[in-house]
Amino acid sequence: MQFTKLELAQPILRAVAAEGYSTATPIQARTIPHVLAGRDVLGCAQTGTGKTAAFALPVLHRLSGSKPKGPRRARCLVLSPTRELALQIGESFDAYGKHLPLRQATIFGGVNQRPQVAAIRRGTDILIATPGRLLDLLDQGHVDLRGIETLILDEADRMLDMGFIQDIKKIVTKAPKKRQTLLFSANMPEAIQRLADQFLHRPAEVHIAPESKTADRVEQSVYFVDKRNKPTLLAHLLDTLPVERAIVFTRTKYGADRVVKQLRRTGVHSEAIHGNKSQNARARTLDNFRKGKTNVLIATDVASRGIDIDGVSHVVNFDLTHEPESYVHRIGRTARAGASGVAVSFCARDERGWLKDIERLLNQRLDIRTDHPPYESVDAEPAPQRQKNAKPKPSTGNPNKPGRRHRRRPSGKTPDQRKAQGGKPRRRRGGVGKKPS
Repeated sequence: MQFTKLELAQPILRAVAAEGYSTATPIQARTIPHVLAGRDVLGCAQTGTGKTAAFALPVLHRLSGSKPKGPRRARCLVLSPTRELALQIGESFDAYGKHLPLRQATIFGGVNQRPQVAAIRRGTDILIATPGRLLDLLDQGHVDLRGIETLILDEADRMLDMGFIQDIKKIVTKAPKKRQTLLFSANMPEAIQRLADQFLHRPAEVHIAPESKTADRVEQSVYFVDKRNKPTLLAHLLDTLPVERAIVFTRTKYGADRVVKQLRRTGVHSEAIHGNKSQNARARTLDNFRKGKTNVLIATDVASRGIDIDGVSHVVNFDLTHEPESYVHRIGRTARAGASGVAVSFCARDERGWLKDIERLLNQRLDIRTDHPPYESVDAEPAPQRQKNAKPKPSTGNPNKPGRRHRRRPSGKTPDQRKAQGGKPRRRRGGVGKKPS
């Protein structure tokens, strides 16, 4: 369906055309009319299908058609699980609403709150926030949610996984009960359905893809490889595959930094993005990846939700995830905007159970790759070699108890007997030996 048939305001249509879009995706074509009509919406679609525009475009249309009474305060609240995703949602609102007299502010943790508070005080129509920072500013009295007309929960499944459910409930109580609520998720487990039943009123349900199914355009395969050989295999694939942009997923933040160092030794430049990085560092890393200055991005699952960049040709699961749904989100970073993509997974012996869970969720088996590069043999750590003619060091303690000094056994003789035999009287523990009379 063409955007021109969706009854959006002309300034919005001009902005959409300027971004190079003319045809709405299925989630957009089916969601926008419901939002324009003021209905609650429960939306489920694969990652990369345009969910952000599905709620941003109709919300901008509704806000531009009415003027608030009294001081300007937020009328739309968008909750996002990560800082990166919040920033990208803010960029979308800026791009689609650039011809409208609306203001928006994005707030998130990890940075100084003063600029964010200043933006709120100047007045804002759209507030995009992560739950933690929003609760902090609510407690400090910097944010007023009594004017909220539309509440949007984006990536609701991830917010649930990250433990934000109680924060979300607290935030919702601060907003008016009479409001429009939109909930979007890449998959729809039972917990999300219960959340929707609690927050949404007779919503229009928009399901574009079967639950937790990956895009058909992603070519998926797996290598069975020992953990110690994963860095060699990764460097080999990055060197031999036609990689334009690649995202490599690790299970931990430390693992992400370690992969960057390992790739650097092979001459491959990469950057890591995870929760321990400062917000400025994360934004700079994403910008380098978007502009092509860095072609390989090492990421953790939490940070991956904020990566919405076209042109990612390959996704590599350096570490498999124990959550099958996270696998779906990982490989959803490729094959975006109608393109095709490749997802390669490394499976060590202790990860095979997780692979079975993933295949069970997908209802398909991943293709097994056997074109491994040659690996260096890794033997047990050799014993330290002694230098020739080197004398062994004298023992400083009982060899059966390393690190503890050996105590002499008591001889059973009195100080007088030892003195008579030419020995010195022993010192008593905690004091000086008694002098002989």
